[in-house]
Amino acid sequence: MAVWALGINHTTAPLDLRGRFAFALDQITPTLQGLRQSLGQGSRHPGVETAIISTCNRTEIYCAGEQAAVDHTLGWLAQSGGVSPALLRSHSYTLEDSLVARHAFRVASGLDSMVLGEAQILGQMKNAVRAAESAGALGTTLNQLFQRSFAVAKEVRTSTEIGAHSISMAAAAVRLAGQLFEDLSQIRVLFVGAGEMIELAATHFAAKNPQSIAIANRTLERGEKLATRFGGEVMRLSDLPERLHEFDAIISCTASTLPIIGLGAVERALKKRRHRPLFMVDLAVPRDIEPEVKALGDVYLYTVDDLASVVQTAQANRQAAVAQAEAIIDAGVQSFMHWMELRSPVGSAGGVVPLIQQINAQTDEWRAAEIARAKKLLAKGEDVDAVLEALSRGLAQKMLHGTMAELRAGDADMRAQTAQTVSRLFLRSQSKTGL
Repeated sequence: MAVWALGINHTTAPLDLRGRFAFALDQITPTLQGLRQSLGQGSRHPGVETAIISTCNRTEIYCAGEQAAVDHTLGWLAQSGGVSPALLRSHSYTLEDSLVARHAFRVASGLDSMVLGEAQILGQMKNAVRAAESAGALGTTLNQLFQRSFAVAKEVRTSTEIGAHSISMAAAAVRLAGQLFEDLSQIRVLFVGAGEMIELAATHFAAKNPQSIAIANRTLERGEKLATRFGGEVMRLSDLPERLHEFDAIISCTASTLPIIGLGAVERALKKRRHRPLFMVDLAVPRDIEPEVKALGDVYLYTVDDLASVVQTAQANRQAAVAQAEAIIDAGVQSFMHWMELRSPVGSAGGVVPLIQQINAQTDEWRAAEIARAKKLLAKGEDVDAVLEALSRGLAQKMLHGTMAELRAGDADMRAQTAQTVSRLFLRSQSKTGL
């Protein structure tokens, strides 16, 4: 079984390119089905397991199958994003086998995030796994990979201080707003969207007691729930163009595939505000706010990439924790690769699980035959003790027949080697326990 992964993230690809490959959670199932169908065409890679992780900072495809199909996977992803394979290759990374496990463990543990040690990615990975399970795309190998990723991440977070000094994207947005406005308690804040990132951002801004908070969302029910929590009002997305001028800070993060705040709307808002400064944070991928807005003189627009320098502070304080985390990950990778080796085909290096399965199946067959024979004898009225004796003797003979035949076959050297193996397998308990 081969395992491979392909991805782009905040270190390899610019924001707009990442936006081409951003998949909303409700798009994951049809996307996985399309990928599996593509990989299975002509039975070149039948039964491939797949999973997709898509966040504002990364899109990654994980696969497991009989043979790695890295180039095919890259070509499929490039086509889905409308770019050439060469362009995608220049901004992506491909991994196989143990490198896949190491990468997945580092991502789950927050070591590969823009915010070192951030915990949100773990929840996003779990959502991705649930989506893959629902799509019927997750098999034994990828399930093991991700479950071990979660276990490693838990150990990293409980055994190290990897997240002790991390600054979240939401906290970074508050810090930047504080550099623009002297008193955050005097500003009016608008949050566009009502997802996990907006909830986190609203929590951080609410701690500064702003003058007012408003939530604009496509569905009012979710928006009302969030607005009630923070003592704010709720509004429809369709009302944004006419009300932008009322707010000093706008933080947006929706799953829209197209910008929902355009240049014209912001220009009109600035005119109504008499060019008082407007603080805007676009946490969405693809963008929620048209990039041309950044050029306006009185607008301070930040994207997820712009926040990178803010969230990387206190890096030196976390180096010891990173070293501890990497050691935990190393042990996890070794454990996963050992599990993979055990599942290799019989005859290959380390491939014992299939052999164990065959032995168990053969043993079950022998047991079933002897039990059926014993039941027939009991039905005829045979003595119970005699039947049990015959059952145990028959089962023992079946299990030892091959061993006895091998001990009598071959030349002297072959018999001596067989004898040593048989002694180690069958007489080990006696030598260890003294029985």
